[in-house]
Amino acid sequence: MAAGQIHPTALIAPGAVLHDTVSVGPYSIIGEHVRIGAGTQVGPHCVIDGHTTIGPDNHFYRFCSIGGIPQDKKYRGEPTTLDIGAGNTFREYVTVNTGTVQDVGATRLGDDNWIMAYVHIAHDCQLGNHIVISNSVQLGGHIHIGDWAIVGGLSAIHQFVRIGAHAMIGGTSSVRQDVPPYMIGAGDSFRPVGINSEGLGRRGFTPADLLVLKEAYKILYRRQLDIEQAIQALAVLQADHPAEAPAVQTLLDFLRASSRGIARP
Repeated sequence: MAAGQIHPTALIAPGAVLHDTVSVGPYSIIGEHVRIGAGTQVGPHCVIDGHTTIGPDNHFYRFCSIGGIPQDKKYRGEPTTLDIGAGNTFREYVTVNTGTVQDVGATRLGDDNWIMAYVHIAHDCQLGNHIVISNSVQLGGHIHIGDWAIVGGLSAIHQFVRIGAHAMIGGTSSVRQDVPPYMIGAGDSFRPVGINSEGLGRRGFTPADLLVLKEAYKILYRRQLDIEQAIQALAVLQADHPAEAPAVQTLLDFLRASSRGIARP
């Protein structure tokens, strides 16, 4: 559809606020508390409701359900929100729910994320930028995913799990504990096998960064250290490599904030 074209069969609630360049396809429904930014395309048969704010240049393909109430029995109709940034793609049958008052009250997605068909993003999930979530991935409530992470198709992520920046989860994985930044792996349960060297190289990490992060992986997974011992060893590694210290700091910050524990073999 052309920019700014609203199909005559679409139902737009009187309170909804759509930029003049938003297009809405046949039989889609936009609720009264929805705000949609410039250039966003809503395909046919979509439902966007709830207290939902959508930034510019997003694309919702047919049959998406965005801003539905949480699938949480504790929900009592509170006006919790869904906030979506700019330039995201939502393929067919994606569902994204609003937040709950038991958490921050908002589900959030950043910019330039690629969400493939049949993905479910539950209440209070916090997604960063440039994330790829493949077909039929199921995210439980309260999940945090860092920038540039990739989640392979048919994977299930347990509620409250955190996935670090640049991590890569292989298809059909079951993830029950936190996955630190930079790691790559798969399985039921998820098992890390190394760092995401290929992806990191594409995103500007230097060969020296990769060498230090490979050593960090060995500290975390090969030396039979508990988490506190691993954190101490990583701090020494960081001090020994000041040029690569920011990459190690990202890993240290994640480990120190983990409450579920990290996925380990």
